[in-house]
Amino acid sequence: MTFAQFGIGVAQTYSRLMFVALSTWLLLSAMPALAQTNKAAFTNHSIEFANSPAGQFHGQTNQSLSIAQRVGKIRWECIEKRRIICGKILKVLPEGLVVHSGYTNLMRPPLNASWLVPGAVRARPAANLVEGNEADSVCIGLVFLTDLPKKPVAKVYDYVNLEGFPTGQYTYTSVGNVQRTVRRFSAKLDKAVQWKSDESQRQNAPLK
Repeated sequence: MTFAQFGIGVAQTYSRLMFVALSTWLLLSAMPALAQTNKAAFTNHSIEFANSPAGQFHGQTNQSLSIAQRVGKIRWECIEKRRIICGKILKVLPEGLVVHSGYTNLMRPPLNASWLVPGAVRARPAANLVEGNEADSVCIGLVFLTDLPKKPVAKVYDYVNLEGFPTGQYTYTSVGNVQRTVRRFSAKLDKAVQWKSDESQRQNAPLK
């Protein structure tokens, strides 16, 4: 190789190195701007997805799931606190029945075949019975019972024997102008769940 050829080779190699260096510098200079552009594009895409029908559907699905979970929790609480209402009807009101519960001998066959037992049947309240905390414990004392079957028609001094689900309290006039407040139970689980759900919303409503 001649010196001239050697000089030409060195010049060509130097040109290639300068080209690589320049390309590298341009690439590094462009990377921050490219990253910022991608970030902005990703953010815009997220906003567009949230505002799109698919994003709205996703939000509605989560909200529906939350409501279903809340209703399921309320339903479970109602089931866990259900009581056996077995006792004598003391008052028939338009909204329901005032019952003295605790007549456990109404739970024996064949009396337990119907929710309503004629008053001619001999029954008496259990002595020294304490109400338990478990589901299906026998309810003791005066209660107000609602959402009963339409048939047969209940009369004063007939007996009832069925499950009741708690729905707060009820105040009625017992004798003269004497007001009594007793526990209220619904014979229908769905009514109890609805009442408890409405009550929870009222309690959580912001004060005006």
